[in-house]
Amino acid sequence: MAESEVEGRDRELHQVAADRLASIDQRYTRGRRELVGALERATNPLTVEQILLTATSVPQSSAYRNLVVLEDAAIVHRIVTSDDYARFELTEDLTEHHHHIICSECGNVVDFTLPGAVESEVDKALNAAARKIGFSGDHHRLDLVGTCADCL
Repeated sequence: MAESEVEGRDRELHQVAADRLASIDQRYTRGRRELVGALERATNPLTVEQILLTATSVPQSSAYRNLVVLEDAAIVHRIVTSDDYARFELTEDLTEHHHHIICSECGNVVDFTLPGAVESEVDKALNAAARKIGFSGDHHRLDLVGTCADCL
């Protein structure tokens, strides 16, 4: 991807974040922008400690408060695992549809995508199950939980 395309996408993400925060009467502060930038650069969901490795000017106590606000504004999604640390990522509508592999021992989370044909079949199966009970689903999340290679 060309550098100008990356810069344009970056500006677009930050404008969407600013707009969503404004809709809940919050400002898009420098610290919130830095947290969003750290999550944008990440290849997998991150703990607060991992986020702070790149969002170095954000104090830890401020990071926790701001992540809650970003979650309330539908910018950040929290993933709760079996360990003591939640992981955070940008909401799927700001990135791409994906799923998670979660280690039940260490809590590590890795993103993965399914081939289009498989994703289509999963959607069909879930929609059929929802129709059967009169449920109207709008999206799905798939987490594969088990033990990672490091914990085996």
